[in-house]
Parts: sequence; structure tokens; C-alpha cells
Amino acid sequence: MIVRYKLLSRLVSMWKRDELLDKIDSMPIEMYPRNQKPKGRCCIHKERAVVKYKTMAMLGFTMNDEKSEMDNLSYYAKKMLERKNVDRTDGAILHVMDEACSSCVKINYEVSNLCRGCVARPCYTNCPKDAIFYDKEGKAHIDHDKCISCGKCHQVCPYHAIIYMPVPCEEACPVKAISKDEFGIEHIDPEKCIYCGKCLNACPFGAIFDKCEVFDVLNRIRDNKKVIAMVAPSVLAQFGKPIAQVYGALKAIGFSDIVEVAYGAEETIRREAEELLEKIEEGQPFMTTSCCPAYVNLAKKHIPEIVKYVSSTGSPMHYTAKYVKENYEECVTVFISPCASKKAEGTNDENVDFVLTFRELDAVIQGMRIDIESCIPYTPEKHASHDAHNFAKTTGVFTAVKNHIGKEELEGVVIADLNKKNIALLKAYAKTAKCPGKLVEVMSCPGGCITGPCSCSNAGEATRRFEAEIKKI
Repeated sequence: MIVRYKLLSRLVSMWKRDELLDKIDSMPIEMYPRNQKPKGRCCIHKERAVVKYKTMAMLGFTMNDEKSEMDNLSYYAKKMLERKNVDRTDGAILHVMDEACSSCVKINYEVSNLCRGCVARPCYTNCPKDAIFYDKEGKAHIDHDKCISCGKCHQVCPYHAIIYMPVPCEEACPVKAISKDEFGIEHIDPEKCIYCGKCLNACPFGAIFDKCEVFDVLNRIRDNKKVIAMVAPSVLAQFGKPIAQVYGALKAIGFSDIVEVAYGAEETIRREAEELLEKIEEGQPFMTTSCCPAYVNLAKKHIPEIVKYVSSTGSPMHYTAKYVKENYEECVTVFISPCASKKAEGTNDENVDFVLTFRELDAVIQGMRIDIESCIPYTPEKHASHDAHNFAKTTGVFTAVKNHIGKEELEGVVIADLNKKNIALLKAYAKTAKCPGKLVEVMSCPGGCITGPCSCSNAGEATRRFEAEIKKI
């Protein structure tokens, strides 16, 4: 991921100096000259090809946009610079770049050299498919044609000699939306994908990309459009600098104004509280929050029986974008967040023109050589409450709704991390119509939005930064 955003930063720098068309074709060769050894791939020619397709992704294209392998990068850069409208109907929020995919071998269990060839042979006696056999030295081996990856041999080996080897992206996906094609290349099924973004950081080869609209935003700023940055509350955890100077950096990039999405969260709190009271009065056993688009997609695609319990209240992004469109004439709205699933939500919201992630924003700041500490501090006109900013953290939505209602006795359930265990728990709530709380807060990421898959800081650092900043509000 670091390599990816260094590449984006480099492209932004070339764009700013109007050198993109002149220098972009030589970039893969400059990054991997003839005398340089490849970094994990077979040869520098493969490395150059990967750089090419990563660059295409940064310019807003996918592998499906390639009509001919003979087209060079300047061809795509020219198309990007001339692009007036972005196709938001292709559904390519997350996609796999096949050149970078290493086709991880799907062998879940393997015997390591720690095998002692013990007499008890628990791996053999516990295998339900007779997939364990032994060589002349008594060492165990696995017949992968027979193995069903049940893991029993792994569990019973007294020397921990049998290791589990997952396919990282498939292992990270909580809804089995990623699988191999006939060539061994991973593909993401848009019918199953909830855009949680867990696969983005799981792939050790950086082969999975989220839809990039960085240059579409920058081009509109260059065209003197009124571009408004709508910044998610989790920005407090991202850059390690005073928030007023971070907003100053956004002004230095060229954004006309900044609106905190926490301002829209105030409307979400009010509406969600009213809806919860109505549902309780109607006798509904529980209601879940609707702020996390990954969870909303999970409900629609994989737990249809829980949809009736999901709040119909819009997200803070939705209400903020609506406010901006109503109050800024002929503006372009850009939501900035740590979340891949917000790109999917933004695609379906008529008031959201583009979505950037904090990682992309950081790359733009680096590429434009902006020193945040030297930026003139800027304070947005609209201010929001402590509870509204606290939406970014686990328990934040539940606490805000509870405080608005004013009922200390209101019981809630907080589910932070859409993993397989928590998805099973949500299915159980929906199936039995029983839940230990009246309001269920669901967040895709373990610590809430501050630890989103496209954030700029690790979980511990993000939590410390957020707690320090939220105290000032």
C-alpha cells in the first residue's frame, strides 16, 4: 500500500507540473531500470507491467478499460485529462489487477520440516479422507487430491508441524466474494461484495484496487469549479496535526470550502433517535444502525431477513451532501473518508459527485509538496457537537442516539468488525427476532471508522489521536 500511494504521489506531482503526458511512459522504466533486481516478481519486465496497470488504476481505469496492450500510459493519461464524466454504473468499486495477482496456490494445509515422524501418528488417524501418507523416513505428507481442508491434522499435531496457509484475500473476505478463475486469478463478485475493503490490505502483492477519482477531482479544481470537501469525522485520527491546519492543507490543494460531515451526523442522530422510539412503540424487537454502507450491503446481499430491522435513516454523508448542494450554487461535492464502501454509497447518492480516501488525500498532499504544519489554519463555518464527531469511533452512534433520547436505561449492542463470527450473530438476531438490546450499532471495522481500510494510521495510533482531538471539541 505504501508503494501504491508513493506512485499516486508521483503522478500528482507530474500532473501539477503539467508533465504527465511527457513523462508518464518512462516512469515504469525509471522505477525498474535494466540493472535493478525485481522485488518479489520474476523479472523487471513483470515489475514494469505491474507499474503500468497500477498507474492505470490511479488514473481511474480498470483492466477492463484496456482495449490493446500496445496502448501506452500517455494514451490513458490523455483520456483522463479529457474525461468530463465518470462512469459510475460499472460497479468497479473494488477490482483485481490480474498482472499483480500472484495466483496464490490454494493449498490450505501443508506439513513442514518440523514433522518428527512420531509413532502415534494422530494426523493419520484423525484424517477422514486418508489424505495423510508417510515417506521412507517416516515423515508425514498430505495428498492434496484427497484433502478436503478440514484442518483436523493441523489441530491434533503435537509438534505443530502442520501449518495453515490461507489465500490472504479469500481469507479476509467475510462473505466469500473472492474466488479464482480458470487461470488461477482472483476475481471479486460484485453480487456478493459488500465493499468492506478488508481484501485491500490483505493482499501482500497489492493486486486489489479501489475506484480512484483523484484526478477527476483535481481536474475540476484546475478548471476553477467550486469544489467542496466534505470531511468525515475520522479525520481527527489521521494526520497527527491540528485539525485546523489539515483543513488549511485542503484549502492549499484548491478546495473552495470544507464542510465537516459531523454536521450531517447531527441530522442522523435526530432522525435515528426518532425512528428508534417509533419502532419500540410499534413493538419491533430491535433496530440496527444504517451509517455503515458495508453493513447495509451485507444486509441486502447476505442477510435479507435482517433488512426490516435496519434503520431507514440516511448516513451523515448523505445529509451533509444534501446540505452542500442546497447551499453552494453549482458546486462539486467530494466526500473524504477512510472507507472503501463509501465509494459504493457515493455512487448511489445523487448529491455526492466524488469520493476520496484519506490515503489518496495524503498522496495528493505529498505530491503537491504541501507542508501541513506550514498551512494557514482554517475553521469551517458550521460546527457540530462532540457526539456527532464521535460517530467515527465504536459505540459513537449508539451513545449519540442514547444521549439524544435521554434514556440512561436504553440497552444496546455494539458489533465492531464484520467478520464471520459477527455475521453469524446478526443472522441469529434476524432469524429469532431476539436481541439483548434495542439498538444494534454495526461497524465494518474493529475500531469504527477511525480504523477504516483506507486510513492513514494504524489502529493504536488512530485511537490515541482521535481521543486526544475529540477532547478539544
